[in-house]
Amino acid sequence: MYYVYVIQNSRGKIYIGQTNNLEKRLNQHNDKNFSKKSYTKIQKGPWKPIYKEKYLTRQEAEKRERELKSHKGRDWLREHMGP
Repeated sequence: MYYVYVIQNSRGKIYIGQTNNLEKRLNQHNDKNFSKKSYTKIQKGPWKPIYKEKYLTRQEAEKRERELKSHKGRDWLREHMGP
């Protein structure tokens, strides 16, 4: 099972990603020592999940991730998730 997920920090910044282990990936986003240059480190957490979708294959998850990262996808998220 693969997940497309949206996380948000306390300042309202969002991050869209995909993974096959959502709990582990969320812990990585919130781990100060995991990565030095990632968006979720630069923008500071804590990051909390606000949306997720399940897919059977990585290909499907990657396709949906690209859709959500597009202008139309971000508009869809704002419409369905609020400001």
